[in-house]
Amino acid sequence: MLREVGGFSWENCGDGQDPVVLQSLSVAPDPISIPGTLRISAAVSSSKAMASPLKAVLVVEKALGDLWIQLPCIDQLGSCTYDDVCTVLDNLIPPGTPCPEPLLTYGIPCHCPFKAGSYSLPASDFDLPDVELPSWMTNGNYRVRAVVSSKGQELACIKLGFSLQSQ
Repeated sequence: MLREVGGFSWENCGDGQDPVVLQSLSVAPDPISIPGTLRISAAVSSSKAMASPLKAVLVVEKALGDLWIQLPCIDQLGSCTYDDVCTVLDNLIPPGTPCPEPLLTYGIPCHCPFKAGSYSLPASDFDLPDVELPSWMTNGNYRVRAVVSSKGQELACIKLGFSLQSQ
C-alpha cells in the first residue's frame, strides 16, 4: 500500500518573541511517498539554550469538508502532549550513542541540552519505512501546530500543512 503526502507548507506561529525560530524548511519530493526517500533541508536559530524538561504540545487536525476536526492522541499519534521531549529523544537514541547521520556530520545535536546557536541541515536524504498508519490518519488534508515550552515559557511554535493519500 503506497501512501503519499503532498502540498507541504510551514510557518512560525509564535508572537515573534520565541527564542527558537525555524528559518527555512524544504521537503521533497512533493508528494512524499511512504515508504520512500525524503529529502529535507532546514535551518533553525536559537537565542537560548534548551534543557530538560522540554514540553511539546501537538495539535493535529484533519479537514472534513470545510471543518477542521482535532484528532485525539492514540498510541502517541495525533494531538498529544509530550511532557519531556528530552526523555523521548533518550529513548530513541540512548545517551552516549552518537547522533545518527546526517546530524552527526553537520554538528546537529540529538540530545538535551541544546546550546543556543544556528543549526543548518543541507539537503539530506532520509529513508522512510513503510509505516502502518491508523485508518483515521489516512486520506485527507492535515495541519499540525507544535509548541515547545520549558517551565511555562514558549520557546518555539511551528505550523505544518500537508495532504496524505493512501493507495
